[in-house]
Amino acid sequence: MFRTRYGHYEFLVKPFGLTNASATFMDLMNRIFQPCLDQFVVVLMDDILIYSRLEAEHDKHLRIVLQVLQGKQLLGKFSKCEF
Repeated sequence: MFRTRYGHYEFLVKPFGLTNASATFMDLMNRIFQPCLDQFVVVLMDDILIYSRLEAEHDKHLRIVLQVLQGKQLLGKFSKCEF
């Protein structure tokens, strides 16, 4: 958040050049995925890794992760996803 003579403003996305962006992302993801961590989710730097033993399990885990993100009003960019 920052203030100018025209009012108070808050970034909706992280501006380029912030050195703490990865740490901030990891902190947020670790908090919202706390129940899933080390069961089928790992957060590394700027990635969310979802792992499963079986394909059917993986579909379930992927759905849970996407629902958590949607519930927190967070978006993923499909072109940056790897399946």
